[in-house]
Amino acid sequence: MTPDAFRASVEIDDPPPLSLALQALWWDSKGDWGKAHECAQADPGPFGAPVHAYLHRKEPDLANARYWYNRAGRNPATGTLEQEWTALVTELLAG
Repeated sequence: MTPDAFRASVEIDDPPPLSLALQALWWDSKGDWGKAHECAQADPGPFGAPVHAYLHRKEPDLANARYWYNRAGRNPATGTLEQEWTALVTELLAG
């Protein structure tokens, strides 16, 4: 799946078969922060933490976001939320 196809998939009611981290970004794109957070929190893999950080940055709960960026071993994002979302989707789809 390409990032453009992923973005277009939010027009359907339920997410396509995706990892929990990608499901989190899918629900975020649909405007359901709660479901997005549940998916990110349930993902024990290497991408759960950076997606979790993004969601708390968006919330905004910057202290909690910093915790999750640190847990992911990443520096806090400095671009726009849209840029971070796109970068995460691209990384996850490639990965």
